[in-house]
Amino acid sequence: MTTEAAIETHDLCKTYFEGILRRKRQEALRGVSLRVERGEIFGLLGGNGAGKTTFIKILLGIIRRTGGDAKLLGFQAGDWRGRKLIGYLPENLRVPRHLTGHTALEYYGHLSNVPTSVIRQRRGELLEMVGLADRAKDPVRTYSKGMLQRLGLAQAMLHEPELFILDEPTDGLDPLARSQVRGFLADLRKRGKTIFLNSHILQEVELICDRVAILDKGNLRRVANVAEITSGRGQVSGRVQMAGNGQPHEQSEELELHLDLTASEPLIRQTLGPLAIAHWQSFSASDHRIVTRVASQPAVDMLVDQLRQAGVSIVGLSRRRVSLEEAYLEIVAETVD
Repeated sequence: MTTEAAIETHDLCKTYFEGILRRKRQEALRGVSLRVERGEIFGLLGGNGAGKTTFIKILLGIIRRTGGDAKLLGFQAGDWRGRKLIGYLPENLRVPRHLTGHTALEYYGHLSNVPTSVIRQRRGELLEMVGLADRAKDPVRTYSKGMLQRLGLAQAMLHEPELFILDEPTDGLDPLARSQVRGFLADLRKRGKTIFLNSHILQEVELICDRVAILDKGNLRRVANVAEITSGRGQVSGRVQMAGNGQPHEQSEELELHLDLTASEPLIRQTLGPLAIAHWQSFSASDHRIVTRVASQPAVDMLVDQLRQAGVSIVGLSRRRVSLEEAYLEIVAETVD
């Protein structure tokens, strides 16, 4: 088994020079270092001007880096030996309008040096996979944007690459088609393929990606598991039924607990003691919901133990997750040191 990463960059920089005398500098990438392991689905996030397109173009050898290093599958970025192992879907794939689904795959397959016999053997299966089998012989000028996007995914898979670089792969697709795309990306991962995708649809990224990198104005702000980003910035929430006495806990802003309680209001207040209540909602004389805060996860565990010792019935307890979009906005809003 090789230990080479699918993608690895060290202090990658790109500076554009603008103007007649090329005196105006535009730093598109500022020392980006990251590693994408083989067999994972990795998402690149960032707003307009973040440097995502520049990063992808450097990986593919379309433009040259100003500084640093970039490798794909153990080869320097742009090396033909690495490029032939990549399946690429650009954001706006341009397909000659006179081609059909079948001949478009032949066109792109020949660009990747795939023999015609292999293309014709695989194209039916691929078009079926992306939901275009019944339109295979129709000119692509009759295709919608979503259909062109699915055709682009098929051509990216045609030569059985090891690494997929997908730029906005679900752009223009309806919810059903997006779900189907997530399905065969997951299937590619099961087959040991690596997927590197750029998408502005953060809900899609959250559903499919193992890890993400967040770029902001050329700076790499964070690389982490999706679960780490969403739960690490989330709070604890839960549903608890209680009757009996408990022990108070000091107030904190770190973890938020939502508790559904069954007991009289005086008994509940006596049980919680000085623990601050952020919100109280009563549904009946014995059915209440409260929101409070505790210092840490160990404090949550201690509270649960005390509630159980006091005869509390705990219906459910789960960590509240913020969405990836909320976490992303919070991260890019932080001040760069």
